[in-house]
Amino acid sequence: MAELTRDRSATTVLRAYGVLAALLDVAVKDKRISRNVARGVTLPRKVAKSKPYLTHRQVDALATASAHPTLVTFLAYTGLRWGEATALRLRHVDTLRRRVAVEENAVMVGTVIHVGTPKTHETRSVPYPAFLALPMAQLCEGKSRDDLLFGDGRLHMRLPNSRDGWFAAAVRRAVEADSEIPRVTPHDLRHTAASLAISSGANVKAVQRMLGHASASMTLDTYADLFDDDLDGVAVSLDEARRSAGVVSLLSRDTATS
Repeated sequence: MAELTRDRSATTVLRAYGVLAALLDVAVKDKRISRNVARGVTLPRKVAKSKPYLTHRQVDALATASAHPTLVTFLAYTGLRWGEATALRLRHVDTLRRRVAVEENAVMVGTVIHVGTPKTHETRSVPYPAFLALPMAQLCEGKSRDDLLFGDGRLHMRLPNSRDGWFAAAVRRAVEADSEIPRVTPHDLRHTAASLAISSGANVKAVQRMLGHASASMTLDTYADLFDDDLDGVAVSLDEARRSAGVVSLLSRDTATS
């Protein structure tokens, strides 16, 4: 394990360790070995990477530079995973309520796309902003209820190549026009959606439901940095609430007690 750690990332090592430890657990259970020597070893710690967040203007710039502006904007304002978004069919779109029902997930294994349930195996309803109403309606034109929303309606859109795909090309064009725009991946737009939602005042439960996290604690763990400013907001809100209540007296100095 130590040798593997020198040449591989912590994520790779932990995945390999998980497989090995599980196999040895089965061997112990079958009495083929007396104990699992993999348990209790020191494992590398994953270092959390800072997440790139786009502003509203940066999202617009990236979308404008993209071959699929509606998809880019949709991902940045709903937080859907790539497979969830590209698996949406017209029957999943409620244009009156401006909501999509996330019921399927298209995942590419090798060169084949497999369609299954969302990552948490639970369906959810996710809203999209009013400014996306017209572009979403335009995507539905000429398609049947069972056609895919994004793409030609028949084939699931594949995740673009990270080097020379249409998304990477859009990022390069956007960065050339504005060097402050961070280099992002399609999945980073999910982080942007969380950031924009939280900065607009959404609470952790709303963000959890939007992203499809298993629990609010998972959302807090993933985006703890985004909620840090809320601490200052609590103090400000308490100050304003006290003033609104008409409390104007000054606090007396605490007296020492023996």
